Amino acid sequence: MKISNTFNNSSTITGFILLGFPCPREGQILLFVLFSAVYLLTLMGNGSIICAVCWDQRLHTPMYILLANFSFLEIWYVTSTVPNMLANFLSDNKLISFSGCFLQFYFFFSLGSTECFFLAIMAFDRYLAICWPLHYSTLMTGCLCTNLVISCWVLGFLWFPVPIIIISQMSFCGSRIIDHFLCDPGPLLALTCARTSVMEFFWAIISSLLLFIPFLCIMGSYALVLRAVLKVPSAAGQRKAFSTCGYHLAVVSLFYGSVMVMYLSPTSEHDAGIQKLVTLFYSVISLIL
Repeated sequence: MKISNTFNNSSTITGFILLGFPCPREGQILLFVLFSAVYLLTLMGNGSIICAVCWDQRLHTPMYILLANFSFLEIWYVTSTVPNMLANFLSDNKLISFSGCFLQFYFFFSLGSTECFFLAIMAFDRYLAICWPLHYSTLMTGCLCTNLVISCWVLGFLWFPVPIIIISQMSFCGSRIIDHFLCDPGPLLALTCARTSVMEFFWAIISSLLLFIPFLCIMGSYALVLRAVLKVPSAAGQRKAFSTCGYHLAVVSLFYGSVMVMYLSPTSEHDAGIQKLVTLFYSVISLIL
């Protein structure tokens, strides 16, 4: 009832309404418990990796330093959406302020961008380790590893601020109801008063560049890794080489597969249910797999 009243008086809203996953009160409580457990598992799992790398001197190598940074990134990535989603499960009006919406928008996409770059340099690290094992320590130095990590964070947080600022300056009309559990560009642009074809095209271009440049680097690295591994004479050696890439390949497959379905599929923008499920998968569920 409270949400319906808010819809009818949308002109007085100073923010947006995130519908999330509409269902009866009992269902909302069940979803709250479920996602609270998923969130805690994500924090504990990634926190354990960070602690292990920090405390064990033997793990102070580029591969594990990258893994620890990736785990730190995953903690903040899931934190950019899940706490607000949990609060909405227990809320009647499901409001998010205008500034809160665009802050979530910025951090969610900046952290996602950073993840794309991290996946690329982790693939590059595996390429050096497998294809140049005797020269690995001289090629992947501590200085290079640090520079790569810093570059990932800086590029990730500089990729989307301009279009997000432009969108935030647009005028929004109508009910300001976002049929999503986070502030996503598709639903936001749909609420603007004027046509946003140029902005949608610009967003598609920068999103495509963000996805394909790291993805091509990852595929190129693993093509060279595969070629090197197939030259290993023993099956045991091949299995050992592939085992060092297994976790990373799984993360790449889950993340890129779902993100490309979400942002590059022409049909995804027409179905709010698919949008929410796919976004939920790559931003929350895949982080604990």
